[in-house]
Amino acid sequence: MDSIDAKILTVLQSDGRASAADLSAIVNLSLSAVHRRIKLLEESGAIKGYAAILDAKAIGYSHDFFVEIALQSQSAETMEAFEEAVRQSPHIVECHLLTGAFDYLIRIATRGPEDYERVHRHALSALPGVMRMQSSLVLKTVRPWEGYSVTT
Repeated sequence: MDSIDAKILTVLQSDGRASAADLSAIVNLSLSAVHRRIKLLEESGAIKGYAAILDAKAIGYSHDFFVEIALQSQSAETMEAFEEAVRQSPHIVECHLLTGAFDYLIRIATRGPEDYERVHRHALSALPGVMRMQSSLVLKTVRPWEGYSVTT
């Protein structure tokens, strides 16, 4: 990856609908060269796909919760069962395996505290292998994720 690829990725992260012609002008390459680079970035996996970034509040999700989860066991079977259940849950926005006191950190987007209580009662408590959960309400997002910093 060179600086031109990095610039293409940076532009596409901020505007996934940027045309190859727009990118061509920005990086000062021919249209065919930009098409070729985008194809190679897609084939290499640097570009995993294209998606619309939704505004959570605009679609009714007013509250985020982070939930730390400790499992009863760190056996491969317990972790695999938990991770598969997480992948199947429409309520879980993100899930990360951690080091430290808790095994996983989950982010849940809800329509409010009552909605979170429902998700906690019916979805989170049903996850396999959970020994303990600790929830935190997000009061304000100071710096949202806006993509990776692409450097060469």
